[in-house]
Amino acid sequence: MSTSLMKGALRCLPALAPAGPHPPRADNLSYSFALPGGAFCAGLARRAVSDLLIRHDLAELRDTAVLATSELVAAAYRFTPDREMLLRVHWQFDALRIVLYDQHPCHGTPEKSEACREQRSAGMWLLAAAVDAHGGDWGLAPALTASGGTKAWALLHP
Repeated sequence: MSTSLMKGALRCLPALAPAGPHPPRADNLSYSFALPGGAFCAGLARRAVSDLLIRHDLAELRDTAVLATSELVAAAYRFTPDREMLLRVHWQFDALRIVLYDQHPCHGTPEKSEACREQRSAGMWLLAAAVDAHGGDWGLAPALTASGGTKAWALLHP
């Protein structure tokens, strides 16, 4: 291939965006962490969320987000002790979303599933109060995987 042909082809390419790291800010906050599932995971998750919110200029949400994270991890630990869980922290549609997936097994009947959900919800009164006091929302849902699991989440507005 001739050099002149190569140069002509390269001149037709669009200019590349400047390379380099993007500084942390709210609109690029999107992290997922696998946690091994021990009782110590609540502290690890709290510290990670606190640090991320400070780095992404969302410190005003830190106290409530740290509490929400702790409550989500604690509930998962109570219902699935020592099982791995996944924590997702991201900014979307002008709100902070904290989602925790655990490995709670499927129940045999809808009645047992509902009773379990009610029991878990009742234990999350502190999360409910903190999120509600800041105009947010929270909830529980099946994780919709073949092996079961629960998706618990908190939504916080600045």
